[in-house]
Amino acid sequence: MLSEFFYVVSELKKTQRKGWKEKVSISNPESVADHSYSVALMAMIFSDIYNLDTEKMIKMALLHDLAESVTGDFMPEEISKENKRTVENQTMEEILSKLPPDLAKKYNLLWVEYVESKSRESILLHEIDKFEMAIQATKYFGEGFSKEKLQEFIDSSRKEIKSKELLAILDTI
Repeated sequence: MLSEFFYVVSELKKTQRKGWKEKVSISNPESVADHSYSVALMAMIFSDIYNLDTEKMIKMALLHDLAESVTGDFMPEEISKENKRTVENQTMEEILSKLPPDLAKKYNLLWVEYVESKSRESILLHEIDKFEMAIQATKYFGEGFSKEKLQEFIDSSRKEIKSKELLAILDTI
């Protein structure tokens, strides 16, 4: 069972972030695993800065896009938020079922906490997810890709981020 879990989740390394490819015409964009790694590192740092539960934040960050190892990376216009949530919840249940039951339950609780965005950790993690996307957009701009096309990602991120500290960092980039 663990081998199946590890096999499925390793697909994140091959799952490209679709928005970069489709909207910016980046032929070899970052993978979902690349994004998740950056989000996890940022979650660790900001959790420690804000004195939150860092272990919880890192685990949530590593789980937050895990369903995409099976579903692929949806763009917002491809699926409603409601349908995406349903598909991802079912997919996470399937993925986590490959783990020992106690771990599956523990990780599912973290997943639900993230999705429901009610705890301080989950709220901040949603913002970090958008923050990381904005940083990646600025990196792609630095590599010569269209600022006009990338601005959509930055603007979208700014709408979701409430943290003054995260916004201040974006302003310096």
